[in-house]
Amino acid sequence: MSHIFPRHTKASLPLATRGEGPYIYDQSGKQYLDGSGGAAVSCLGHSDPDVTAALKDQADRIAFAHTGFFTSEPAERLADRLIAHAPEGIDRVYLVSGGSEAVEAALKLARQYFLETGQPQRTRFIARRQSYHGNTLGALATGGNAWRREPFAPLMIKTSHISPCYEYRGRQDSETPEAYGLRVADELEAELQRVGPETVIAFVAEPVVGATAGAVPAVPGYFKRIRDICDRHGILLILDEVMCGMGRTGTLFASEQDDVIPDIITIAKGLGAGYQPVGAMLCSARIYDAIRDGSGFFQHGHTYMGHPLACAAADVVVGKLTDGGLTARSAQMGKVLETALKDRFGQHPHIGDIRGRGLFRGLEIVADRTTRDPFDPSRAIHKALKAAAFEAGLICYPMGGTIDGQRGDHVLLAPPFIITEDQIGELVDKLDIAFGKVFA
Repeated sequence: MSHIFPRHTKASLPLATRGEGPYIYDQSGKQYLDGSGGAAVSCLGHSDPDVTAALKDQADRIAFAHTGFFTSEPAERLADRLIAHAPEGIDRVYLVSGGSEAVEAALKLARQYFLETGQPQRTRFIARRQSYHGNTLGALATGGNAWRREPFAPLMIKTSHISPCYEYRGRQDSETPEAYGLRVADELEAELQRVGPETVIAFVAEPVVGATAGAVPAVPGYFKRIRDICDRHGILLILDEVMCGMGRTGTLFASEQDDVIPDIITIAKGLGAGYQPVGAMLCSARIYDAIRDGSGFFQHGHTYMGHPLACAAADVVVGKLTDGGLTARSAQMGKVLETALKDRFGQHPHIGDIRGRGLFRGLEIVADRTTRDPFDPSRAIHKALKAAAFEAGLICYPMGGTIDGQRGDHVLLAPPFIITEDQIGELVDKLDIAFGKVFA
């Protein structure tokens, strides 16, 4: 009998015993291709010897030093490395233990920035429907994942939501992608006028929407218009790159491909590649200076932030993503994966859209390709696909509620950047087996 409190009390899960490259093995010896990197986490694959060596070396030096008393060499190195590759103007790194913590830190810093600069009336956020920003209460409030939000809505901070930039579902036949992007971006302007722009702290968005909608990138020009609207009204732009950042979409920061510079960025998942729990909130010099020249104290913090072991692992990971060329490899192998998916499933009667960037790809499931109608939610297609793929030896990340929190299904793929062409072929073959079983 297990005393673990699992994610789902009715689930009976195999025991993971070891990992090697892009594979995980269970207690029976069965091999699973990790086609989603867990939840877009394992960008280096499993059992990377350089990361484990760094962890062992750091453990021999010092495992923990509370950031209320000390900084540490790994934390300083990691921060320097991140800022060296960050968008222009991003100057400071606040190290935490995961994505939800990074988003909470971003929200609280944004609020405190306006307190420090004499604008206490700014108390609310605007975000997008069908987004996901984490499971803590602040992150959940800004997120637009309807079924996750509903039970806890009475506890949440003030946030309103506008449409996502979701070309497959939202663009009209008469619109160019650029015109569509400007139209949905202008919903931010309309919402600001509705609530009063002087009351808004920040706009929060994922550059490429991850778990809730399935690797949905913005169309060209969308984020440029969003940035212009934010600047015009003096609100901050927070980009959540927890899932889509750290090389996952083919550039170290996903926002690089949208040619936009945020005020605050959140990262996690691929930052530590699964070797340690770690995340970070990065902010501009302007925001940091407001705190430094004001109260001097960011009223926030966690016990394990800046953990030396986590930072030692993440520093090696980021080094491999940058100097080691793995971000470039993500872009290269992403094209291979895209071609393989389109060759195999581009005309599949139940695959409506194949999308994404780099090694971050989504397939939207439909009942009818012509009408784009989804399957009835009662069929729980995403759950059946997850089970069928797992049985076939493939870990992937299917989700339901793709369209509006209730209707629609998709499969998210985010394999390790070390994946080979043969392993991409294996991934597509096993996904095909799962589709065949579910749609038979």
